[in-house]
Amino acid sequence: MSADESWAELLGVWQQVDAPKNCKVEIIDGIITVAPPVPLWHHMIADTVHRPLYGVVPEDWGVYQRQAVTTPARRGLFVPDLLVVGKTSVCGCDYWLPADDAELVVEITSDATAHHDRFAKPPGYAVAGVPLYLLIDSVAPGGSTVTLYGEPKGDVYRVLRAVPFGKEIHIPAPFDLTLGTGDFPVS
Repeated sequence: MSADESWAELLGVWQQVDAPKNCKVEIIDGIITVAPPVPLWHHMIADTVHRPLYGVVPEDWGVYQRQAVTTPARRGLFVPDLLVVGKTSVCGCDYWLPADDAELVVEITSDATAHHDRFAKPPGYAVAGVPLYLLIDSVAPGGSTVTLYGEPKGDVYRVLRAVPFGKEIHIPAPFDLTLGTGDFPVS
């Protein structure tokens, strides 16, 4: 079986997974994973980030929650908490779209997803060429932190900024958005 056939088979299995309601089903390094539903504070953070993004994105871009994206080079299908992508990329897609269409992905950690959000997903997003990756790490060992990654090269990002919850973080062009994190609830 070729790599393309193997990947297509894995995507087919992902489509058939019958996970409990509100669970997140992803493919991480070729392994199908299921994460439990997230707590309310997670949704509150997503809403706090989602709203100001609509004020700065072009009309032909959308901000989507939990839209699946593929990173075949890393055998991944990720479901970011927020995704900014051109609306034309979404047209004609049934379940997922290529991660390389994304302008920004946002992951909000929970106890169940922290490892993947910190270690498995950044290389996948970077190799796909996603320009900006915002990691909102509410369960970071050293305290809740927001880290903006950019300038992907291969499967590595450069840390552009990192701030503790309560401080502002600037997301550069094409967004040019200063995001306040003072209202982010701590898990």
